[in-house]
Amino acid sequence: MTRLTVKGAGVRGLMWRAAIAVLTIGTPTFVVAQEVATPALRTGSGAETIRLDGILDEAAWSAAETTGAFAQTDPSEGAPATFPTTVRVLAGRKTLVIGIMCSDADPTGIVSFNVRRDAPLGQEDHVRIVLGPFQDGRSGYVFAVNPNGARYDGVVNASGENENAEWDAIWEAETARGNDGWSAEIRIPIDSLSFRPELRAWHLNVERRVQRLQEVDRWASPVRQYRLTQTSRAGLLTEIPDFALGRGLSVRPSITTGGGVPTRAASVEGEFRPSLDVTQRLGSNVTASFTSFTDFAETEVDTRQTNLTRFPLLFPEKRTFFLEGVDMFQFGPPVNNDMIPYFSRRIGLVGGREVPILVGGKVNGRVSSTNFAGVVVTTDEEPGVVAERTTMAVARVKQNLWRESYIGFLATVGDPLGRSGSWLSGMDFTYSTTSFLGNKNFSVSAWAVATGRAGLRGDTTAYAAKIDYPNDKWDMRLWYRRIGADFDPSIGFVPRRAMQRWNPAISNRTRFSSGPVQDVSHGVNPYFTLDLDGRWESLDSPIQSVWRFRSGDRVQAVITPAGDRPAQPFQISPGVIVPPGSYTWLRRNLGFTTAQKRRLYTSVGWTTGSFYDGELTQWDLTVVWNPTALYTVELNAERNEGDLTGGPFTQNVLGTRLRINVSPDLSIATYAQYDTESKLVGINSRLRWTFLPVADLFVVYNHNVRSTLDRWALESNQLLIKVQYAWRM
Repeated sequence: MTRLTVKGAGVRGLMWRAAIAVLTIGTPTFVVAQEVATPALRTGSGAETIRLDGILDEAAWSAAETTGAFAQTDPSEGAPATFPTTVRVLAGRKTLVIGIMCSDADPTGIVSFNVRRDAPLGQEDHVRIVLGPFQDGRSGYVFAVNPNGARYDGVVNASGENENAEWDAIWEAETARGNDGWSAEIRIPIDSLSFRPELRAWHLNVERRVQRLQEVDRWASPVRQYRLTQTSRAGLLTEIPDFALGRGLSVRPSITTGGGVPTRAASVEGEFRPSLDVTQRLGSNVTASFTSFTDFAETEVDTRQTNLTRFPLLFPEKRTFFLEGVDMFQFGPPVNNDMIPYFSRRIGLVGGREVPILVGGKVNGRVSSTNFAGVVVTTDEEPGVVAERTTMAVARVKQNLWRESYIGFLATVGDPLGRSGSWLSGMDFTYSTTSFLGNKNFSVSAWAVATGRAGLRGDTTAYAAKIDYPNDKWDMRLWYRRIGADFDPSIGFVPRRAMQRWNPAISNRTRFSSGPVQDVSHGVNPYFTLDLDGRWESLDSPIQSVWRFRSGDRVQAVITPAGDRPAQPFQISPGVIVPPGSYTWLRRNLGFTTAQKRRLYTSVGWTTGSFYDGELTQWDLTVVWNPTALYTVELNAERNEGDLTGGPFTQNVLGTRLRINVSPDLSIATYAQYDTESKLVGINSRLRWTFLPVADLFVVYNHNVRSTLDRWALESNQLLIKVQYAWRM
């Protein structure tokens, strides 16, 4: 095994040279583009007269103004859309109704599999709508619907860099198909949105995907390098009326009942848990929420992951209470999960075990150019969990600067384990523009955080900086972050301390106007990790090539030089220990993904090569079968076969999911998982029936069995029934 011995100063110099190379080598010649007039669409009246059936046949639709022509962002940027798309919007006192007509010369070619709520619609025909009710160029809501009526919603994060799909709102949609295409009607209660009341115009953009053509059409700013969620490049929805919010009060009680066997050899235990959620609108742009005896019975289980590193893995937040206003708590740009100062999964979960939330409150809103959010939660003790009753709080303020930039402050207090004196505070700044050199995206970001706790001393700070040029043809960035050796935020996620990390990256995408290949992407994305004295600790430097075909199929090849220098032995698999030392290796990956426009979709990946002081081969497989819109069958498999000096090991993770999608409001999903590390089979079955737009019924059954001494023994099971109803006043 090759040993890597480089002095810290040399590495640091290498980092700077690599950074300069990333920002200079291959930089394209820019042409300053002329500003294009912002498109606008006037709202019409008569929203209350619409019967939601997906057919735009009411008189109000005929009288309403329609959007102008859409243009392609893919595959031929700027070209006219192959099929016309028209959008109309009606505004009433308490609701917005959006009507969409998606013409299609061959409706039999429409690709639409999903029916369920929050399905990923990216690889089938659909329409996505982004609303920016604050017209600040940084925030917004995403609503999408496919020809089957499957609904998706999300909230814009990080000034449009991405969106959070876990956010859910109360809204309705119906679709219809005909000989000339498909159409949709969407009704959004104004209570589901926050907005600036004095604005008579909101940001609006609409995008349509025609899957069989691999075509994406957009209304405003049909330019590839702009994301639909970048509301600074959206059009305008004008003549917004004065909406009637009423009292702005929503009261949602829920009852959860059921029972089961909580642990091995335990007797059956029953439970009955009432809970209450109250939301009060303090005007149209500020919302206060209260929760008591919060229940998360309906939350989906985490997907199991294998871990071949010496650092913990991140699992996403899925609980509704913590997702409300989640965009407000975004701190700095995404940092590949190196440091999250406020990670809500630290609240109500200790060591993977749930602890009761007695009471919680939250406020979030936007006043003028200031965005703010706060949350306070008190958790209780739980038998068998090392935690005591404690209160935690988080405060966040962001001040908008210029057109697309901001400066912000974040503070937290409290500790899930009840340790005293816990606090964190930090500031972040992002300068962002979509007009760099005329029409390019560019941003500069920085953040700094400090934390403290009784008995916590030493280097308790962390900071980072980033220069980013995220555009379609060329995407370049330079990241630097430093995490102190004693930086340990009580309500944060920090997988690795006492380190510095550099990430200079560059990629290029070349598109072809004809032939079977649509585009090819090449790039290098290295991560150099040093200790605080500048000595190298680890290296991960994937060099990637991705070929995307007009059929929708994709092939990728990756070569990854990597290395690690653990100072302490660690267990990579039960009984297999990696000793301290300096290791370098080289891994090779091939992957193939079929087009998701087909009813049977597959993705296969194979990775092999050296690994620490031995060899490792990895396989991963995903199969999704959509025989009809009613059923979806998914299979995920991962296999790791390693042979190190410490011994051989094999890790398998299997997961299969059956979805029965009766309608967007009624679905049943059963998810079974098994892994050879825990030797545990877990089955999670979840029925969700939205029998009214404001009311849900959940039936959840969990069943876990473990392999012990060549026998399968019951580990636990649980059947829960939850009913919730929201009164809006």
